[in-house]
Order: sequence, then C-alpha cells, then structure tokens
Amino acid sequence: MHFLRKIGFYLVALWAAVTLNFFIPRALPGSPVDAVLAKLALRGPVDPSTREAIEVMLGADDDTSLFEEYFAYLAGLFRGDLGISVTYFPTPVSQVVGQSLPWTLVLVGLATTITFVIGMVLGTVAGWKRGTWLDSLIPATTILQAVPYFWLALLFIYVLSVNMGLFPIAGGYDYTLVRPALDYPFLSNAVYYGFLPALTIVLSSLGGWLLGMRNMMVSTLSEDYILTAEAKGLSPRRVMIMYAARNAMLPSVSGFAISLGFVVSGSIVVETVFSYPGVGYTMLQAVQNNDYSLMQGLFLIITVSVLAANLVVDLLYGVIDPRTRARS
Repeated sequence: MHFLRKIGFYLVALWAAVTLNFFIPRALPGSPVDAVLAKLALRGPVDPSTREAIEVMLGADDDTSLFEEYFAYLAGLFRGDLGISVTYFPTPVSQVVGQSLPWTLVLVGLATTITFVIGMVLGTVAGWKRGTWLDSLIPATTILQAVPYFWLALLFIYVLSVNMGLFPIAGGYDYTLVRPALDYPFLSNAVYYGFLPALTIVLSSLGGWLLGMRNMMVSTLSEDYILTAEAKGLSPRRVMIMYAARNAMLPSVSGFAISLGFVVSGSIVVETVFSYPGVGYTMLQAVQNNDYSLMQGLFLIITVSVLAANLVVDLLYGVIDPRTRARS
C-alpha cells in the first residue's frame, strides 16, 4: 500500500507538470507561426495559404480553442508525437531531443559522477584527518562553487583555448567529420571537445560534495559504534571505510540520485558558453524562437527524469528504513 500511494502521488505530479508544461509556454509573447514564416521569408515570398498550413501543423489554428489544443497535446503524448520543431523546422521534436540528449547525458552525467566520487573520497579523508592540509583546502573548493558557471567557463576559454590553444573554443566535435559514429576517431574527438565543459562542471560542483561528506564524517566519528569498532582493535582503514564513511555517505547518496535526475536538463549556462550541442543549448534555442513544441518536449523529458529519480530515492528509503513507511 505504501508503494502504491507513492506511485499514485508521482502520477498526479506528472499530470500537473505536463499541464503546466502546456500552458506556460503559451503565456510567452510572440507566435511560433510567425517564427516559421520569418524563416521561410528569407528564402523568398510566402504564399498566404502557407500560414494556414503551418498553423494546422503546429496546432495553433485560430479556430481551435486552447483546451482543444490541450487535449490534442495529451493525445499526441500517448502516441509519442511531440510535434514539429520551429527552430529546426521541419524536424520532429522527438528527433531533435534524441540528437541532443546523448550529448548532455555523457557530458553532465559523467561530470556529475566524477565530481561525486572525488568529493566522497576527499571528504572522507578530510573528515578522518581533521586539521591536516587537505582539510584546509576545503574553503578553496567552496569558493570555486560560488564562482558563476559562465565566468569560470569564459576564463577557461580565454586561458586554455584562446591564449594557449590547447582546447577548442566551442562545439561538441569537429564538424569536418562526416557524421557522429561510435568509433575511436569520433569518440576521442568528442572527449577532446568536451573536456573544458566537463572541467567547468566538476570544479564548480566539487566543493558542495566535499564539504558535505567531510561534515558528515566528523559527525559520524563521534558515534558510539565508531568507538566500539576501535575498541575491538579493528584497523583504522577498516573503521574509516566500513563504519564511518559507509554511514556518513548515506545522505550524499540520496542527493546524488536526485542530482542524476537533473542531469537530463543539462547545464544551460555551460552548454551555451561552449555552444555544446546538448539539451541546455537546445532549450535556449527553443525559448529564443518561441518553439512551443520543442520546449514542451524538453521540459517533459526533464520532468519525467526528475520525478523518476525522486521516486526511486523515495522507494529506496522505504526499503532501507521501514520507519518511513510507518510514518507515511
């Protein structure tokens, strides 16, 4: 019954998010039909009947009420039809999302995982050896976390790309390549282009994980079971890893699971600065072009990912700590 209540709650939250996802973009000024016509006008005169055809295709017909568009939108979701993108007209939204999502999952997903692992390891050592040189480095990492993403990204571009020429200024890969492929030349090129964006994310996020783990270690070391383990004559390494770190990292693990849900949304600022072809950069293009369909498709993917991550964490807590089921 506990699990059914949780799943029912998240289904309601999903419906509310989908509903807001439909109505909020339509409150923005401008029209996606005008955006498409403006692009077509660059190629030559546009026939008046073209506007009517585009309105029907985008579901923005003046004869159709807002609620009729809403129910048509829900029906399209059940069919897997997310509409046509204005920004990348006439490409379907599902294809645009499918092209940008892997870039964000690889870049932000790997960067988040690397940051979490480094933060847990350094936080464990810093909490175990309080007052050492490693412990004194924590304020420097928190200062980096306070630095805006875009400033740090621009600094890396200026120093490492413009002045030293070590890394490319922008892009996700060398566009002289024929097409993306899962082979060594392309993958190595993608890693080369993605190094600076990943470095920006890691340095900007490391301080929070490190400080949180360090403080939890300090708190855990004062528990009675740590004293008991030391009194048994266990090695300091085993006490640190199996007793202290294992319990201290539980809150961080739940936070890491939730942060993975936000990986799909990408890092809009970092992807924009580096013109990285991920979800964040695509979302910015959709907003600038009043691309309702693309915005709705991206927001839907982000919403489902965040809700799924929260649901998994919620259910895991119910399994790990039965007291949470009793209180709910």
